[in-house]
Amino acid sequence: MRESYLHVKDKKIWYSVYGEAMPGIPLLVIHGGPGFLSMPEVVSDLSEDRPVYFYDQYGCGNSERAENPLEYSAAYYVEELAEVRAALGLDTVILMGFSWGTALACLYAIKHGCGGIRGLVLCGPFLSTALWDTDQRANIALMPLVVKEAIVEGESKGDYGDSYQAAMMEYYRRHVCRLEPWPDSLQKAFSQLNPEVYTSLWGPSEFTITGALRSLDLVPRLGEIPAPVLLVCGDQDEADPRTVKKYQLAFPDAKMAVIPGASHLHHMERPDLYKLIVQDFLKELP
Repeated sequence: MRESYLHVKDKKIWYSVYGEAMPGIPLLVIHGGPGFLSMPEVVSDLSEDRPVYFYDQYGCGNSERAENPLEYSAAYYVEELAEVRAALGLDTVILMGFSWGTALACLYAIKHGCGGIRGLVLCGPFLSTALWDTDQRANIALMPLVVKEAIVEGESKGDYGDSYQAAMMEYYRRHVCRLEPWPDSLQKAFSQLNPEVYTSLWGPSEFTITGALRSLDLVPRLGEIPAPVLLVCGDQDEADPRTVKKYQLAFPDAKMAVIPGASHLHHMERPDLYKLIVQDFLKELP
């Protein structure tokens, strides 16, 4: 692994690359959040036959942070992605997004076109806030009464304190990561999440959406992305498989895989199956 910094829009943006000398089409990984950071575990194994690049978005992980949180926006991150790709010299590339990163990949492809993009891998896809919210409400309805009541009370009062946080973690253990306990790397990553980015763009939790992305809906424009697409989710994912199927049908050329016994971080929960699914898709790309 090699890591360094790029100067993107006069900001220091961290990146790393695995398998830099390998001959396959490079993979550029776009992390989730918003406000999260790169997690190379499992995905870096794909570097056995191709370079795999990670970068931390502005305000995230090892990258520079803004003095003014208003600098964080979807539009900014789209242009950042364009400049990161150019700076890394990835004329031919496969984009891999996780959660919010799937929306960012699609926003980029819609605005800048798919020239040189040989394919997209969208994991735990978030492509419509309205559909996401519907799925989370359905999940919450199946939670224990004490959890539901804590969420309702927290949202109604705007009080996201201890009771709400406890309910949130119970939800996350079912639909974000079902491993028990959570791996140290995941706990560390959550502790490093930038709340300024997450709250301003999204909200206080995965299911309470108050930020700037609350009106995002890419479904009507997914038909503008001609590149081959693989959508992957877990059967207990926040990204409900029935919604992911709607996304699949909206793309001109898309395949879909559902990983059993897994949730949003399905690549960490079922790594061997996840890698097999992704590698089969990558082998088929022209």
